[in-house]
Amino acid sequence: MASISYCPAACDGTSDSDLLRSSSSGVTGIPLKTLGKVRFVVKRRDVIVAAKMRKMKKHEYPWPADPHPNVKGGVLTHLSHFKPLKEKQNPVTLDFEKPLVDLQKKIVDVRKMANETGLDFSDQIISLENKYQQALKELYLHLTPIQRVNIARHPNRPTFLDHVFNITDKFVELHGDRAGYDDPAIVTGIGTIDGRRYMFIGQQKGRNTKENIQRNFGMPTPHGYRKALRMMYYADHHGFPIVTFIDTPGAYADLKSEELGQGEAIAHNLRTMFGLKVPIVSIVIGEGGSGGALAIGCANKLLMLENAVFYVASPEACAAILWKSAKASPKAAEKLRITAPELCKLQICDGIIPEPLGGAHAGATWTSQQIKAAINETMDELTVIDTEELLKHRMHKFRKLGGFQEGVPIDPKKKVNMKKKEEQTVPRSSKAELEGEIEKLKQQILKAKESSTKPPEVALKNMIEKLEEEAYHEYSEAIRAMGLKDRLEMLREEVSKVNSKDRLMNPVLMDKIEKLKHELNQSLSAAPNYTILKYKLDMLKEVSTAKSLSKAATMKQEVNKKFREIMGRPEIKEKLEALEAEVQSSGSSSFIDLDEGVQDKILKLKSEIELEMISALESLSLEVEVVKSNANPTSLSVFKNKVDNLNEEIIKTIEEFVNSSELKNMVELLKLEKAKAEAEAEDIESGSKIEALQQQIKQRISEAISSSELKGKHQELKAEISEAIQSSGGANGSLQKETKHAEPMLEMNFA
Repeated sequence: MASISYCPAACDGTSDSDLLRSSSSGVTGIPLKTLGKVRFVVKRRDVIVAAKMRKMKKHEYPWPADPHPNVKGGVLTHLSHFKPLKEKQNPVTLDFEKPLVDLQKKIVDVRKMANETGLDFSDQIISLENKYQQALKELYLHLTPIQRVNIARHPNRPTFLDHVFNITDKFVELHGDRAGYDDPAIVTGIGTIDGRRYMFIGQQKGRNTKENIQRNFGMPTPHGYRKALRMMYYADHHGFPIVTFIDTPGAYADLKSEELGQGEAIAHNLRTMFGLKVPIVSIVIGEGGSGGALAIGCANKLLMLENAVFYVASPEACAAILWKSAKASPKAAEKLRITAPELCKLQICDGIIPEPLGGAHAGATWTSQQIKAAINETMDELTVIDTEELLKHRMHKFRKLGGFQEGVPIDPKKKVNMKKKEEQTVPRSSKAELEGEIEKLKQQILKAKESSTKPPEVALKNMIEKLEEEAYHEYSEAIRAMGLKDRLEMLREEVSKVNSKDRLMNPVLMDKIEKLKHELNQSLSAAPNYTILKYKLDMLKEVSTAKSLSKAATMKQEVNKKFREIMGRPEIKEKLEALEAEVQSSGSSSFIDLDEGVQDKILKLKSEIELEMISALESLSLEVEVVKSNANPTSLSVFKNKVDNLNEEIIKTIEEFVNSSELKNMVELLKLEKAKAEAEAEDIESGSKIEALQQQIKQRISEAISSSELKGKHQELKAEISEAIQSSGGANGSLQKETKHAEPMLEMNFA
């Protein structure tokens, strides 16, 4: 903008045709060229008149003479305001990715050291890179739902227009809802993929803060949905298949949007999309939030990127509603089942488009090509369907969501507010009939046990249900006979009122319940049907016990089967045979006598079999609690030296006592008595003396050992070994030479 003071001399030498004459302003003799360059101020009648000229940028219309070389698809793409970023986006590390940062830093440091010193660190760099790739793979193959939500919201994740410019040959953006507005949060346009023309509609987020503010963070207003609706009608009229890209946290929910009819705009789109006669494919590339996503998502096929999410409420909002805290969002994300694999199981999503390790932002071009291949494959499938079948296909896709089953028993919790059925007279079985059925069931159980087959679980279940129903009616009959039915009904009504209001039970009401219960128990034996009621209850208890035992037996068979499968694997057999050969060649009879290498192999194989067994048990829906030993079995080898030292001390003590003069005299006396006994055959007196001397010698040796510190050491060592064995889970440290067993079995106790 120019600012030059007025100078009358500038008018010299100019022609009349170049002069600007104005009687209203009182200024004459100023050339037009000078007027365009100067800022002048003229005082007249205490009024200041100021003129400013602003330099305007030349408008690029309809396209520039020099297209940007980095934008593919020709000059038509420049009708869009979307341009490549001049600056590279800053890398963003998510919380769960922080362990990878340390490895990246190490790789950078080693490369820097190699450049500075000139030394060859290629092996170290390759090793670190392999570790990084392995850690990245492990991390992204086991993502939690909340981690996928964070990836879907990643600031550097490719947007709708990023993908469109990567997959289309030509693309021209279309603007406006023909009502005076153009919402930048929804972008529409016509593009071609491999010669096919499509109508593209997508929610556009920004790539930086400035763009996010311009695009309203991808949250459309009613103008955006009406623009999308106009383009759908346009595509339907010209026969263009429609491809929509979903990436929004939800429709913009401010006061102005509600005043302009946000709900009506979304509802209109939903109704219209079910009547469009062209194929529609929707792709969730980021997060699809609630009705804002569904307004352009009523398609024949819904595809999702691997780390995209599709939800009715965000995990944070769900956690705030259910658990009163947004910190419970990981739990909410898991319960909502919003990830692509979960939605595929629920048949909401029709396919998953893979992403590179690290997310779509780690390889935007590769991800776009996967989207392109998915669009071509899906459109090949849909374009051959005639119009009527296409509309039915779209309708049935949404009609089958949230399926239900008929004939399935209703949850008792849901029966509380349901209309009560009228009581029906249920035919009750006699005692003889029940005895016959129970005896028949026992025979089936015995046969199953003898043949090692599964017990008759269905028959047991049916018998338990029958006995429960008959016991219930016998109780009702007994209560009616004792005149307690009305009191019981009144108590039921009072309890139901308390439960419906989620209040604590009144102590007075609790007292009423206890009194009725006590009175019922006291007078139940006087009921006319007490005998049959007691019999049915005893039978119910017996059959329930049989069912629990049969369940335990079935589970035991399943566990043993899994164990046999694990032990029968070729790699496990091979390792067992190799260990057996090593043990036999070593000639050791106990674990502590083996070499450390063999011990390590045995423990390693044991851990491997335990892990396999844990996985097998978990596959049977069993909860496995791993009890870790406080003592290492190899620590028992420490006691071997202590035992050897104690034995040496005992032998030394015995030798010292044997060499003592007292014991020598007793031994000499014993020898004389034996010689005398041999000379005088069958001398009873000599025989008794010999026995007495032998007993004295043994007693003296025992006293010598007991009187020393050896007995105390022996007791201490015995206690230490016992404690070590107990802490190691009852293992005695022994290893049998014969390692072959007839049939490996896993014994289990069931309560």
